[in-house]
Amino acid sequence: MLRKIRITLAIIFWVGVTMLFLDFSGTAQYYLAWMAKVQFLPAVLALNVGVVIGLVLLTLLFGRIYCSVICPLGVMQDFIAWVSKRRFFRKNKKAKLANKYSYSPTKRVLRALVLLLFLVLMIAGLNSLAILIAPYSAYGRISTNLMQPIYLWVNNGLAAIAEHYDSYMFYSVDVWMKSAFSLGIAVATLVIIGILAWRGGRTYCNTICPVGTVLGYVSHFSLFGPVFDEDKCNGCGLCARNCKASCIDAKNHHVDMTRCVSCGDCMEVCSQRAVTFGNRLKTSKTPKEAKDVEVSQDRRAFMKGLAIVGTGVTIDAVAKTVDGGLAVIEDKVNPERKTPITPPGSLSAKHFAQHCTACQLCIAACPNKVLRPSEDLEHLMQPVLEFDCGYCRPECNRCSQVCPTGAIRPITIEERTAHQVGHAVWVRKNCVILTDEVECGNCARHCLTGAIEMMPLEDNDDIWVPMVNEEKCIGCGACENLCPARPFSAIYVEGHETHREI
Repeated sequence: MLRKIRITLAIIFWVGVTMLFLDFSGTAQYYLAWMAKVQFLPAVLALNVGVVIGLVLLTLLFGRIYCSVICPLGVMQDFIAWVSKRRFFRKNKKAKLANKYSYSPTKRVLRALVLLLFLVLMIAGLNSLAILIAPYSAYGRISTNLMQPIYLWVNNGLAAIAEHYDSYMFYSVDVWMKSAFSLGIAVATLVIIGILAWRGGRTYCNTICPVGTVLGYVSHFSLFGPVFDEDKCNGCGLCARNCKASCIDAKNHHVDMTRCVSCGDCMEVCSQRAVTFGNRLKTSKTPKEAKDVEVSQDRRAFMKGLAIVGTGVTIDAVAKTVDGGLAVIEDKVNPERKTPITPPGSLSAKHFAQHCTACQLCIAACPNKVLRPSEDLEHLMQPVLEFDCGYCRPECNRCSQVCPTGAIRPITIEERTAHQVGHAVWVRKNCVILTDEVECGNCARHCLTGAIEMMPLEDNDDIWVPMVNEEKCIGCGACENLCPARPFSAIYVEGHETHREI
């Protein structure tokens, strides 16, 4: 019964989080954004103390239930592991499911080193490298780059069918590749995690995942979990052969709670009811000497982990005062911005880089197609604004509403219209007014804040060219997007290190 409840909740969370990345209408983001905000790492980076305390208490009570219910990457691995055990993927098709796993000692040193490396990178501000192994971010990239295009193609097919019958229940949307590099990372992540899950179940979670390691330290002290009744156990070892976390030592009747994800599979297959979900403090029969050594090792690792995490959170909390200043304005042939444009509400480039986990939820939710994954190593796959497919409409604040880490702070529509993320720069050598000797003024006509005006050229009063009032410009990119100069825009937006209100 408990296993069925766990599976039902896991499906609900997995579908909900996945729809956050797939839905283009904004409905899922409006109702289900909280599912992203209860993910462990985003909650830590957002300094969401209530969620973090809640997840820690949940783990202290029931073990790593977070990994098998709330974490979408964990649920995906469970599904892959389940499929790998089905009859049509095995040579021996007599049994309903394969007994493919076996107990293996925990890789304590490897797990600690990976966690330490992750924390060092995060504290050093190298989030772009650390988030490559972060579970929620990895699943977000897989969803945005691989699953969303399929979802949109299906939608467009239904829209075509509906249109044939004069129905407008569906409407077509553009399907486009946001970044070839990000797509490659998503494919590589899916392949690696998929192979690990297919062959070893929870190998990624229990050797690489930093969240799994931290919660594993906490789970060692959990009140409830799988416990053995040695009087009922007949020594068949079926529980260990079906444990995808490889954490059940059936010979010694012991469960390694640092790796157990409380999935309930062991209890499901035990015909003797020798494995039950109960109070571990009363029923545990682990040999005292071995238990003392294990508790001592885990307690030291747990305290070290807490110390490092606490230091990192403190640094993140303090590092909100950043250097300001505007980038040097230069004429550029290509819009290769000296300062990347970060989303409205991100406060500053430094704040954004320190808090963003590159889950790409804001990219998936952006209706204007202006957010793209960065290919810059320093800000790898973190979103930046580009205006070749659209511009950042002041009446839209969707990215700030869905960000779970606090990298993009929630802002209202009113605040967005006065939020300056950059300013426009006119490139004289590219302007069609001078190159083609035609009248234009397209940028001035479409400027949403009236920051661009047509003024007489200094050396020729008969030629009127655009002039930018940087104090009024909010960096929406409408001028850059709608500039008719090809292939190089005659006006582009230069980002600001620190955003400000105008």
